[in-house]
Amino acid sequence: MKIPNFTILAIESSCDDTGVSVVKGDSVLSNLVANQEIHTRHGGVVPELASRAHMSNIIATVDLALKDAKISPSDIDAVAYTIGPGLSGSLLVGTSFAKSWAWAHNLPTVPVHHMRAHILAHFIAPNPSPDFPFLCLTVSGGHTQIVHVHSYSKMDVIGTTVDDAAGEAFDKVAKLIGLPYPGGPLIDKYAHLGNPESFVFKGSKVDGLNMSFSGLKTQVLRFLQARLKSDPQFMETHLHDFCASVQATIVGMLMSKLEQAVVETGITQVAIAGGVSANSGLRKALAQREGWQVFIPPLSYCTDNAAMVGIVGVLDAAEGRYGTLRDTPQPRIPALKPCGSHR
Repeated sequence: MKIPNFTILAIESSCDDTGVSVVKGDSVLSNLVANQEIHTRHGGVVPELASRAHMSNIIATVDLALKDAKISPSDIDAVAYTIGPGLSGSLLVGTSFAKSWAWAHNLPTVPVHHMRAHILAHFIAPNPSPDFPFLCLTVSGGHTQIVHVHSYSKMDVIGTTVDDAAGEAFDKVAKLIGLPYPGGPLIDKYAHLGNPESFVFKGSKVDGLNMSFSGLKTQVLRFLQARLKSDPQFMETHLHDFCASVQATIVGMLMSKLEQAVVETGITQVAIAGGVSANSGLRKALAQREGWQVFIPPLSYCTDNAAMVGIVGVLDAAEGRYGTLRDTPQPRIPALKPCGSHR
């Protein structure tokens, strides 16, 4: 299917970054992210600070995105925004602004499911996109899912974490060893310098295609307590090997379930999406997998960004699937499906 040539202003505010993009068809005309570095000092995202920063950043970021795209508000066909899941206050800022801006310019809105946007980022040009159906492993700080993608609008979650997400596991382990937030990328960085077979951690056994990462955190905690008791300098001398071993364990757990999903469905087109899809260990494991057609997103579309919201806006607007001014943020929205309704 050829991507329709709609022009969408997209806003992403599900967590701590204010993302604004202008997308025309499958082309990104601008894609800006206003980061909130203050959360690093607190060891994690502080919801109240995040929502206040969104309020400070969003107007200037929208103005710059339109300027970078070299278009005016009259060129926009609709405003797409993340309606959920995410932090309640952050979503409220983005949702309220998007609806207000659209109303002021007499434009329709397109509410977008955050995880669906991550998956459909694979259809942003010029990167190759998968054919339907395909499997997508969506991995981030808040979600870990294996999704059977039938079409742009029909997606079934066939496997998910029963507790912590993979990204959360990375960040919690990083915090245990004193790395600053977000610690996942630092574990990835140090893992390049270590031996992944130095220490053995066991992945949790969960039925079906579901996963569990909370047990790994407890296992690592007890491991560290024992090692540091006998050798207080353990982390200073074994940091790289430790990070490599933890990363290999998490990647191995993800790949094991993904391999099982391929066998059960018979689908060999496999994609990854979400913040943890930037992890070099996971990207390498997928790239080396024989017999699969693998789709790995550019790093700029792995972490939260508004371009992925914009491509969903284009696809839903083409089907006349719009929102209303009565739509409200849905921090815990469960289903991976279009959020608007035909009109």
